Amino acid sequence: MLSASAVTSPKSERNAHKGERSPPTVASEALTLRPIGFVRSPFVDRVSTPRQPAAARGVRGTIELLPGHHFEHALADLDAWDHIWVLFWFHLNAGWRPKVQPPRSTTKRGVFATRSPHRPNPLGLSVLELEAVEGLTLRVRDVDLVDGTPILDIKPYVPFTDAVPSANTGWLETPDPGPKFAVVWSDFATAQAKWLFEHFQVDLAPPVNLILALGHEPHPYRRIRPREGGFRLALKDWRIDFAVEATTVRIASIATGYRPSQLATSTETATLAHRAFVAHFGEPNARPK
Repeated sequence: MLSASAVTSPKSERNAHKGERSPPTVASEALTLRPIGFVRSPFVDRVSTPRQPAAARGVRGTIELLPGHHFEHALADLDAWDHIWVLFWFHLNAGWRPKVQPPRSTTKRGVFATRSPHRPNPLGLSVLELEAVEGLTLRVRDVDLVDGTPILDIKPYVPFTDAVPSANTGWLETPDPGPKFAVVWSDFATAQAKWLFEHFQVDLAPPVNLILALGHEPHPYRRIRPREGGFRLALKDWRIDFAVEATTVRIASIATGYRPSQLATSTETATLAHRAFVAHFGEPNARPK
């Protein structure tokens, strides 16, 4: 069960005796929403999840509706549509901010002028391609949702009513999600990524490719910083060193985000992969450029 604060009007009855229209009211101070299902996607955290469906082209996932609510009947005829609106809850976001700095902005904007997940009511909306309806499971593409996201509603996408080709782009100077960069991994970085996945099931390549395909400009949302000889991307507790040539991002190597002193003294399980990684590949300054 999900609850969201609702705005009430203390003057709802004002001027009612004059026959004037009263402001809308709600019966309580909160609205109760219940998920109809959950998303299964390859994105296990917010950092690796694309910001828009356009940045997740081809990514497959499923929406699994809950049994025991007659939803199988509610899905009748949905397979006639090839795209759907998916209304969901940003369940990993606590609190909200009146102003936020979106990834494509260099300044803060009012949250209602953005699609930030930090909202008074953390509701999200995505258009996904519907590939199939199998019982209570919907197979979808262009998934930009983190695994486990609660789904609140599903509606068909109707092009002639939902698309507005003449709409402007507001404060965006360039269309989101921005220019596409080719991401090329060096042999050494490829070997590092393969070793991490084979030994610790740490799969860095997909999220790194998604993030760096949008470009290399440093931004708080993407944790990219300039460094000698190029740039460094911080992805959770890993660091990816890369350089840029025109519209090509060349990944040189992967490094741990822990300092040597931390690896030497920490007893946290999370550091096991990092200690083994450094033991196998050496310290960053010993790696090829």
